[in-house]
Amino acid sequence: MAAITAAMVGELRAKTDAPMMECKKALTEAEGNMERAEEILRVKLGGKASKAASRITAEGVIAAHVAGNVGALVEINCETDFVTKNDEFLALANACAKLVAEKNPADVAALSALPLGDTTVEGLRATLIGRIGENMSIRRFVRFESAAKLSTYLHGTRIGVIVDFSGANDQVGKDVAMHIAAMKPVSLSIDQVPAELIEKERSVATLKAAESGKPAEIAAKMIEGSVQKYLKEVSLLNQPFVKNDKQTVEQMLKAESSAVSAFKMFIVGEGIEKKQDDFAAEVAAQVAAAQKA
Repeated sequence: MAAITAAMVGELRAKTDAPMMECKKALTEAEGNMERAEEILRVKLGGKASKAASRITAEGVIAAHVAGNVGALVEINCETDFVTKNDEFLALANACAKLVAEKNPADVAALSALPLGDTTVEGLRATLIGRIGENMSIRRFVRFESAAKLSTYLHGTRIGVIVDFSGANDQVGKDVAMHIAAMKPVSLSIDQVPAELIEKERSVATLKAAESGKPAEIAAKMIEGSVQKYLKEVSLLNQPFVKNDKQTVEQMLKAESSAVSAFKMFIVGEGIEKKQDDFAAEVAAQVAAAQKA
């Protein structure tokens, strides 16, 4: 039986980022064979990944990549804000954004199967779950291939925007992307606002009009006015431009001889129901379990 030294444990930990005791156990099982110990840890880390898979991933980061007229946004989620600052997690997100732009995968499953380093995107994801101890998931991505220009803006790592635009002034694209991150329009123009959002706004306006007690004719005008106001507030071209609220985004673009044909914005965790932990109940359960033991 080969002697397992502290230096060997340290070397394996440096290669895998696994806990010290796990490294020592793997080396012992492998009888000191470093490569075999790495394989054992990969298996164990993969096991941890599968155990973590049921946990909610409502935190995360947005990554962007643009090369010429091709660009992408990717959202990768994790469980806690702490992991969003991990260099390896951030590197995975950036690598995925680049792969989406370059390889044009059909969906998240296709992206996950793409080669990355000496493994695949999915292989690296599983390894990181094992190392860090949190569930991680590639939630979504979008890819743009423009006939004109692309610009992106990241607000930290929590909001990402990509804009397809035309015009001689590249700053326009950057300004529009920043505007979108700040004002969060849901569509480019009024006619592109989703019907379900319009109906929701109309329902709210109808209830308010009914509560006002106004005559039917006036109530109808109130409802229509509320809907039109909403449409202007959520459509990019009709919003007041953040850098000069005396003009709309459409007016600014016209003045710059520019145009926006499309955009996409990702906000981390948008639409994901976060788990609300009841800390008191959790402590009580642990105390009860300890008393029974």
